[in-house]
Amino acid sequence: MSNLFSNIPSNLPAELIETLIQSDGVRVERIVSHGHASPEGFWYDQDEHEWVMVLQGAARLQLEDRTIDLGPGDYINLPAHTKHRVQWTTTDQPTIWLAIFYKSLAFPTFDIPVSNE
Repeated sequence: MSNLFSNIPSNLPAELIETLIQSDGVRVERIVSHGHASPEGFWYDQDEHEWVMVLQGAARLQLEDRTIDLGPGDYINLPAHTKHRVQWTTTDQPTIWLAIFYKSLAFPTFDIPVSNE
């Protein structure tokens, strides 16, 4: 048995990305960030769809048309080629993400309501 909240290094010079399970058309990753952000000017533009949830900590995602603050339990579905970047993740504790990458649109589409007022 494994636990998403265990085996987190105390020093993370770079994000920790671990593939938990993978098969044709789907990959599940645990991502651990601790004060990490996308490099200046860098945008993810992936061939796969990505459903991502913050389990612990917090982060701000920047999309081309908006920014989204995510905390524990918040999730978002990013269709393939949705340009996005991580503006920041918490520095006082690790941010633990659960990410599901998939190729088929047959997977349910979920999104979070956005209210950055």
